Amino acid sequence: MPLFMLPAEHLFPDPNLARDDGLLAIGGDLAPERVLLGYSQGIFPWYSEDQPVLWHSPDPRFVLFLDEFRIGRSLKKTLRKMPFEIRMDTAFERVLLNCASVPRTDQDGTWITRDMHRAYTRLHELGFAHSTEAWVGDDLVGGLYGVSLGGMYFGESMYAHTSDASKVAFACLVTQLKRWGFDLVDSQVFTEHLERFGARDISREAFLELLQARIPQSTHRGKWTLDTDIASGEVFR
Repeated sequence: MPLFMLPAEHLFPDPNLARDDGLLAIGGDLAPERVLLGYSQGIFPWYSEDQPVLWHSPDPRFVLFLDEFRIGRSLKKTLRKMPFEIRMDTAFERVLLNCASVPRTDQDGTWITRDMHRAYTRLHELGFAHSTEAWVGDDLVGGLYGVSLGGMYFGESMYAHTSDASKVAFACLVTQLKRWGFDLVDSQVFTEHLERFGARDISREAFLELLQARIPQSTHRGKWTLDTDIASGEVFR
């Protein structure tokens, strides 16, 4: 498949034309309008600091159907005790910076470049990008962030400085998303971490069909807040 060079206009090629490795297009910018348009078509930016902007639409796509969400016994015990204070959208940039700086065994450096940092911070300011955070007192010990558009949540990255912090935050996020009527989280590409929660591969074709049905739905835009019984862990007891 050819690699497409994006024009100045906010346009994307058909995601089904992506290469075998999921790479579809190169160039363009990270303006909110372009990034959101990409998400609405199953396309997302993913590249390193020394590369141009690269746009991907992988096949297969790694997703979590929320009715298939699994919580292991050990995590259930942690959730019942709720050793963290779980918040939403109170420290988005700090979560982003921590996701960028935490060492990962499967990669050198980070794909959360300075331009990506600015782009997702802007999406947060516009009410489309959200963080879920685990706190112990004044210490931010774990969290994750993603993008919400229509009836879809697109997970981007997570980190933990304390055992189970990001897992607890993710379980609270999923529980809240289900309560708001979401039924699918896009995890983009395979990770063992999300597989343990029940995420699985589906074809790009199937994902795009699911996406097409959910994007026209109303976007849950603005500052997000967890319901009290979820934040306290009561719902897990």
